[in-house]
Amino acid sequence: MPGTFTTTTLTIGTGSDETVTDLTGHCQRFLREHAHGADGLLNLFVPHATAGIAVLETGAGSDDDLLAALHTLLPADDRWQHRHGSPGHGRDHVLPALVPPHATLPVFGGRLELGTWQSVCLVDTNKDNPERQVRLSFLG
Repeated sequence: MPGTFTTTTLTIGTGSDETVTDLTGHCQRFLREHAHGADGLLNLFVPHATAGIAVLETGAGSDDDLLAALHTLLPADDRWQHRHGSPGHGRDHVLPALVPPHATLPVFGGRLELGTWQSVCLVDTNKDNPERQVRLSFLG
């Protein structure tokens, strides 16, 4: 029996601040429309050199904690070889090595299989790019 493959691209406004944007609702809507109750995999991919996808708890401070940890690991100062853009922008280009630009998640019965407190998030520390693309692909 051949599998189902469908994909779409979301445009997410991230503004001019560092953000952790919850994409879980977008993922759930996409699966309701395209998974048709099937089991499979949902892949998210951000085609940007300065953003990533993370699975974490949101709303209880973990999203702010993640941004604070990234500030500690990747300070926005002049140490970076990559120097165009706003001060410290070079760190944004290192971000995807720590928060990868992709995630693949299980889907059972057409529903995203996440833990109780898990959310799927876009992590964007690049204040120079106010809009991001996120590709959602379902293989069932």
